Amino acid sequence: MNRIPLFAVASLIALAACQTTGNAATDRIGSATLHFADGKPAGTVELKAAGDTVTVSGTLAGFPQGVHAIHLHTTGLCEGPDFKTAGGHLNPGMHQHGMDNPMGSHLGDMPNVDIAADGTGKFSTTLRGTRMDVTNALFDADGTAVVVHAGPDDYKTDPAGNAGSRLACGVITKG
Repeated sequence: MNRIPLFAVASLIALAACQTTGNAATDRIGSATLHFADGKPAGTVELKAAGDTVTVSGTLAGFPQGVHAIHLHTTGLCEGPDFKTAGGHLNPGMHQHGMDNPMGSHLGDMPNVDIAADGTGKFSTTLRGTRMDVTNALFDADGTAVVVHAGPDDYKTDPAGNAGSRLACGVITKG
């Protein structure tokens, strides 16, 4: 009967663990602090990359209970009271709006966030596209904003999903 020395088995397990951990490494590539029109803080957003995948996640506070749309918008400018300065949804691929749209969706389309009775909510989603494509779109000459809307996105109506007015906004900065 062949026997593998115990140290060899332990070494193989340790090597496998190192390889698995290496794949989980992430780089923080951007962040945003969201504010309501009155200047009060509304939450934070963080963008991380692992390999070729970019994830955006955040924590929101001070919102009305219910489901709210959250999108990436084309311009890194958040002037109240309506935050229209943030432009439309980030859409470098010139797709139609909506995650359920058979014609594709904007890069800025993200899942709705559920806000609890205490006004808080969390979200996390993976952005479509390669790390290079996403970072080039986010950090172009006029920047990008994160906007939280008054209502939910219906995931299909072009150009903005009938999400309602803009409640909070934050400019994404590198690093």
